[in-house]
Amino acid sequence: MHEALSAAEPAARQRQVVAALAQVLPASCILHRPEETLAYECDGLTAYRQVPLVVVLPETEEQVAAVLRTCHALGVPVVARGAGTGLSGGALPHAMGVTLSLAKFDALVKVNPLARIAVVQCGVRNLAISEAAAPHGLYYAPDPSSQIACTIGGNVAENSGGVHCLKYGLTLHNVLRVRGFTAQGDAIDFGSEALDAAGLDLLPLIVGSEGMLAVIVEVTVKLLPRPPLARCVMASFASVEAAGAAVAAVIAGGIIPAGLELMDKRMTAAAEDFVHAGYDLEAAAILLCESDGTPEEVAEQVERAIDVLRANGATQIEISRDEQQRLKFWSGRKNAFPASGRMSPDYMCMDSTIPRKRLAEMLRAIEDMEAKYALRCVNVFHAGDGNLHPLILFDANDPAELHRCELFGAEILEASIRMGGTITGEHGVGVEKLNSMCVQFSTAELAHMAAVKRAFDPAGLLNPGKVIPSLQRCAEYGRMHVRGGRLAFPELPRF
Repeated sequence: MHEALSAAEPAARQRQVVAALAQVLPASCILHRPEETLAYECDGLTAYRQVPLVVVLPETEEQVAAVLRTCHALGVPVVARGAGTGLSGGALPHAMGVTLSLAKFDALVKVNPLARIAVVQCGVRNLAISEAAAPHGLYYAPDPSSQIACTIGGNVAENSGGVHCLKYGLTLHNVLRVRGFTAQGDAIDFGSEALDAAGLDLLPLIVGSEGMLAVIVEVTVKLLPRPPLARCVMASFASVEAAGAAVAAVIAGGIIPAGLELMDKRMTAAAEDFVHAGYDLEAAAILLCESDGTPEEVAEQVERAIDVLRANGATQIEISRDEQQRLKFWSGRKNAFPASGRMSPDYMCMDSTIPRKRLAEMLRAIEDMEAKYALRCVNVFHAGDGNLHPLILFDANDPAELHRCELFGAEILEASIRMGGTITGEHGVGVEKLNSMCVQFSTAELAHMAAVKRAFDPAGLLNPGKVIPSLQRCAEYGRMHVRGGRLAFPELPRF
């Protein structure tokens, strides 16, 4: 059946799939006309686009299971999708597959202030969890910049972080239990609301698995008491090297801020123009260093942090005088991406991680790459944990610029590897970083990853073509070479 289906014309395949799905879903939950499916052609990485064969919007868990069973029987690929805010193409549709939208799974099942947990469906927005917990003096700590829109299911899929992950951890550290369905439509649980779960500890496996192993429908998260006080220190530096060195010095001094973020001059200017946060526009780079806790804890840590920042070349320091100004400082950082969108028709946001001590070295390397590829790049980092978010500015309508942007991004990722880092911190691999996986990992390591994928999804139907590159792809990518001082890559596939 699989061979006959794969050889069919797209229109015939679509009719077959729609007819099968109509047996398990109301007609209103199935989209297949071009004007209906076009809206699902990409996620936050708009450089790659693909209209799906069919989109389904189930309303119950039983319908999700039925969709998966139907697609498995037909051999049809399935790509799960939340809010579509991902930045690595993780929700890019399959041309001959079903996009499984979980947008209707937006119920807050329960908030238990005594156990300090919340049980939520996968389509609940990140920020909505904290809003629901606020009357109990609690909140959900991971706070990606897209938290007003991104969903908890997507956060689990990508192991998202945020500006406060330095102190409070990534999604993995704040999730207790994940419930979902396998590619075959069977219910599966990871973790537990208790301190331990029976059997193998597979929760760390599903968190960050990018929709490759199961379709998530419900998540149990930890809630934390909201700190009684928070203060943000904004420090200016005359060079990005000094700012990078200050980051390393803060951590080396035994200070663990709630957040420690770096923005270069161009990013600072763009953010200031967008939200008027009160940033120092003369500085080559600024650091936002936040402390939270009791008033005594905050006062002591802020004093220590200021001493370290001044000792490492801070030219100007301002402390948030109240909660309104603290939020204003952070509004610029959290709106860095939309602010960049005003500077260029398109941008590609990279996401790698390096040792903190090499931040200044990476920033210098990125400056050299700007000249090399004739493209601008603005930088905003989760500096405290070495997670970089360089935003390469380009025009996707110019194929040459798009290609140079891809080369620029690949070189940033490979530089991160050479510096002892990784190709992703929180945005995932998706389709964007498939080639870079060939550089980060050996053939044997990639084979082990593929074996884990097969253990959950033997037919390879969940989010195929993502995260784990084929050996053939790696062989082609390995043929890159240097010509006249410029990297030359095989043409990167469009998906």
